[in-house]
Amino acid sequence: MVELIDQLGRRIDYLRISITDRCNLRCQYCMPETGVDNLTHQQLLSYEELIKVVRVAARLGIKKIRLTGGDPLVRRGIVDFVRMLKEIQGIEEVSLTTNGILLQEKGADLVEAGLDRVNISLDTLQRDKFREITRIGEFEQVWRGIEEALWLELAPIKINTVLMKGINDDEIFDFIDLTRKYPLHVRFIEFMPMGGQKLEQEEKYLSIEELKKKIKEKEQLLPSQFATGNGPAYYYQVAEGLGSVGFISPISNHFCSSCNRIRLTATGWLRPCLCSDDEINLKELIRNNSSEDKLEERFLEAIGHKPDQHQLGQEDNLVKHMSQIGG
Repeated sequence: MVELIDQLGRRIDYLRISITDRCNLRCQYCMPETGVDNLTHQQLLSYEELIKVVRVAARLGIKKIRLTGGDPLVRRGIVDFVRMLKEIQGIEEVSLTTNGILLQEKGADLVEAGLDRVNISLDTLQRDKFREITRIGEFEQVWRGIEEALWLELAPIKINTVLMKGINDDEIFDFIDLTRKYPLHVRFIEFMPMGGQKLEQEEKYLSIEELKKKIKEKEQLLPSQFATGNGPAYYYQVAEGLGSVGFISPISNHFCSSCNRIRLTATGWLRPCLCSDDEINLKELIRNNSSEDKLEERFLEAIGHKPDQHQLGQEDNLVKHMSQIGG
């Protein structure tokens, strides 16, 4: 069995692929209110080009694929693309991260195509606040998407909640109650400084340790009995919980020593680390009809560039808008 091991001994078996920069929301921490200049069709890797990359990745030991964006459900042909990915030898799991707006519409077809599981981004359970955070979204659409995912048993269903002081930190226990009522796995994520938002980062940042202290004033965090994957979150559950509560702390307690992933942007740049602008151009090779062996060399080069840890939180280290890199 082939394994992809970096210079620090980390086994890299997980590739996150941004398939579009487009999104049907304008979340405050992800992109400007006016959006970003959309990429042209020619600038994006085609599905056929992406499949060529994944074949090489699978040959090297990549087993798990996660599709991101923008929002991946916005791109036409996503269902057929999932089906193509599942047919690649060595790929054991295909999942995606979405804002949930189109999940009710496309969920059943995605499951039929072979989609294994889904993460849904949701930062508030309040209708008016949802519109404030996303600028143009409707909470009910996302909730219907969550209900569809539950009906389709796309388990484990993870809810990604970016923690923002003064905005949604008053809803902590409402999200925890979700894990009592439904088999959902809520993950609180520290606010990260993306797209030149350092001042905003300082104003909105709430550490996971501060959050845990608040929670422990009312709840007992018990060891989680659920298998939720080997990602960056630490999981607990509350009494009588059907799901779990997870914590992701990229700023206060980074998880780089166990990072098993690498990222491909929608424009064909391979990023060893989400939080670094170090990139390797695969699109140029693909469109010059380079061999798969050449692509494999660049993949290995990217793994060789994978840093021991990110530099988030340090002075002037602010990376691009999340929508542009497929966080």
